[in-house]
Amino acid sequence: MILVTGATGALGALIAERLADRDDTVLGTRDPRRSHRLPVRRVDFDEPGTLGEGFAGVDVLLLISAGYGEDDTVTARHGAAIDAAEKAGVGHVVYTSLTADGDHLPYALPHRWTERRLQESTMDWTILRNGLYAELLGGLAAPSADGRITAPLGEGRLAAVARADLADAAARVTVEAPAHAGRIHELVGEQAVGGADLARAYGPHVTYEPETLSRTRARIAASGAEPFQVPMLVGTYSAIAAGFMSRTGGDLRQLLGRAPHSALTASLAQPAVRRMTARGARSAPDGGEESEA
Repeated sequence: MILVTGATGALGALIAERLADRDDTVLGTRDPRRSHRLPVRRVDFDEPGTLGEGFAGVDVLLLISAGYGEDDTVTARHGAAIDAAEKAGVGHVVYTSLTADGDHLPYALPHRWTERRLQESTMDWTILRNGLYAELLGGLAAPSADGRITAPLGEGRLAAVARADLADAAARVTVEAPAHAGRIHELVGEQAVGGADLARAYGPHVTYEPETLSRTRARIAASGAEPFQVPMLVGTYSAIAAGFMSRTGGDLRQLLGRAPHSALTASLAQPAVRRMTARGARSAPDGGEESEA
C-alpha cells in the first residue's frame, strides 16, 4: 500500500491526481472530510497520536514536507512522522526535500535534518531534492498594477521547476520505490529564470526595477505575514540574487522520460498583478505545504 501525506496541499493534490487510478493508494490529510477520489485517512503531523493508525499497513510512504513553520516545528512534525512510520512497519519512505543548492536558504535545516533522520532509520528511503517552484517565482516576482517587477533578485536567476513536473517525478518514484532505494535525486529545472527574463516575457508594458532587500523586508513585515515568513521570503530573494540558485541539470528529465515544462511559462501562469508577499505565502518557498500533513 502507498500513502501520500499532505494530500490537499498544492503538490500533494497533484500527486494524488496522478495516482488516482491505483487501487493500492490512500491519501493522508489532517481533514479527511474533504472529498477525494482515493480513500483517505486522518494523518496530522501536529497530532502524533493520529499517525500510528494512519500508517498501518503502509508499504511505501510519500512524505511531503510540512515545511510551513519555524525550524523546530517542522523538525518535530517530520520526526513524529518518521518515528510513527518505523513503529508501523513502513518499508520505504520517499521524502520531498530541498535542492542541494538550497543550503543557502534559511529553511534548509529541517530538510537536512529529515534526510539524516531517514538515513539513520530502519526503513528504505529515497530523497527527492526538489528545486523551488516556478509558480513560486511567478508569485514572488509578479508585476505590480503599474507594470513594474520590483522583486530584489538583482541579476540572479533561479533554476525553477514546474510543480507539475515534481508531481510527475514523485508519483513515478513512489510507484517504483524499490528501484530508487538509497538514492538522492536532484530535481531542478533546466532553465534559469530571473527578473529581467520575466519582464521581457510579460511584454513591453512590464519593466524590471528591483528594490532593495531592506525595503522588501519592511513591506513583507507590514503585510501581515507570519513572523517566520519574513526571513524565509527575504532569504529566498537574497539567495537567488547572489547567484546560488541558478544551477540547472539533475535527474528531472531522466525521471520524467521527457523534457520538463518551461519554467518561464509556468512562472507566468500565476495571476499577473497578485503579489505573494502582500498576502502571505500559503506554500513554503521550499515547496513544503502549509502544514497540510
